[in-house]
Amino acid sequence: MNFESRILPELRPVLAQFPGFQLEGKLEWSRSLLSSAPIEKSEHVRSTSRMIPGAAGEILVKIYEPAERTGAKLPAMLWIHGGGYVMGHPDMDDALCERFVQAANCVVVSVDYRLAPEHPYPAAIDDCYSGLTWMADEADSLGIDLNRIAIAGASGGGGLTAALAIMARDKGGPALIFQMPLYPMLDNRNISVSSHEITADNATWNRTNNLTAWKMYLGEHLDDSELSSHAVPSRVENLVGLPPTYTCIGQLDVFRDETIEYVTRLAQAGVDVEFHLYPGCFHSFEMIVPQAEVSQRASQSYVDAIARALNP
Repeated sequence: MNFESRILPELRPVLAQFPGFQLEGKLEWSRSLLSSAPIEKSEHVRSTSRMIPGAAGEILVKIYEPAERTGAKLPAMLWIHGGGYVMGHPDMDDALCERFVQAANCVVVSVDYRLAPEHPYPAAIDDCYSGLTWMADEADSLGIDLNRIAIAGASGGGGLTAALAIMARDKGGPALIFQMPLYPMLDNRNISVSSHEITADNATWNRTNNLTAWKMYLGEHLDDSELSSHAVPSRVENLVGLPPTYTCIGQLDVFRDETIEYVTRLAQAGVDVEFHLYPGCFHSFEMIVPQAEVSQRASQSYVDAIARALNP
């Protein structure tokens, strides 16, 4: 069976129109595919943009919080957008971040980390860590409860989420109550069955894109056998002490096998983990075809997971 014939019927029409990313030679065009029209903002959520100190100069963060706040400190989440480490911007996740705020009654900080290849590793993860430490340092001014901080992201942002959880543990903080790396980009080796399985040009993320994106992100470190798990999360040797985890992935996703291996190792290390595998679904299906029943089910599941984790 070919790739398209295995996809759920409710997802096929949109995928048939997807042109496919072409990172090699058409990076700016590919980046334009992730640009989104401004959303109709919820009256229940207030959003602001700020420049904060980053690892190498100022970086942008977008802050989302309930429009009507009492004096009570709220739980908080750092959100890391997707795009394979080479594309994307916080603006594209405005609607999702507003949804998190309303479901979990929390503050969301979305970080605009530097992108490869212009800024290869460790630029992105360093910026994400700067965003996390800034949140913790500014907890009083942001009205954040330091005992209820989570991190989350999707795709490349999921990989950065996993790397950030490891980095925060290794550096001794900030303390995290939860991590949610959705269909994460974890392993640069590309040796799994699923990494060879998804090759269709119009797949939302295929083997060619993955090889190219890792090359752009790791740059001169690409063939380094001693790569840090802060760069490639699957390289982590010890997962003990990582926060409780939620993740999900479509069965027809290039990252399927590395995600399954990751959650298995987390469970073996004694980390509480919830994992969902969606048959007939491709990479980022719930964001690309949000009206589909399976998409609504998947996104509601991870929104609910954040709400539960931040409000124990």
